[in-house]
Amino acid sequence: MFTGIIEELGIVTSLETNKENLDISVRANFANELKIDQSVSHNGVCLTVVSITDDAYTVTAIKETLDKTNLANLNVGNRVNLERGMKLGDRLDGHIVQGHVDQTATCTNIKEADGSWYFTFEYDTNLSNITIEKGSITVNGVSLTVVDSKKNQFSVAIIPYTYEHTNFNTFSVGTIVNLEFDVIGKYVQRITSLG
Repeated sequence: MFTGIIEELGIVTSLETNKENLDISVRANFANELKIDQSVSHNGVCLTVVSITDDAYTVTAIKETLDKTNLANLNVGNRVNLERGMKLGDRLDGHIVQGHVDQTATCTNIKEADGSWYFTFEYDTNLSNITIEKGSITVNGVSLTVVDSKKNQFSVAIIPYTYEHTNFNTFSVGTIVNLEFDVIGKYVQRITSLG
């Protein structure tokens, strides 16, 4: 489990195709603290550490993950939002994040607002995911509050700290991001759709 509070920006150092899978190597300050088989969130995708060097580690994304997230779009040199799994007893500073991406979305608008930024994202409603104003959403692994919720789009406000310490500062109109909708909201949606 994760919280959506990004620990650091990792740098993709290598991408190697292995049959239908993709081995992703990432340079990160905490690489030497990791263990094989540990979970790390990459742009909101929970992946398992399979090897470690001095300042980098490797994870494997399977075809299913590549088909449903933005990881297939990675290039060497890209920055990825990283978060290690939450320790039992830690504060939950963001919200409950599983690292299971529900779908991708496209950035459709970026507006600077005198020290902060508003990002708007559009997503496919055929998967029955929803947002609500003031509800939680995870965008590329970042725990955020929905500012403006519509049928197939929502906006979030980004403070300078988040802008500088996540890959939000690399987004432009057309950028594809990973979304994980609020787990409690997903259960409520499922229950009400059955009734």
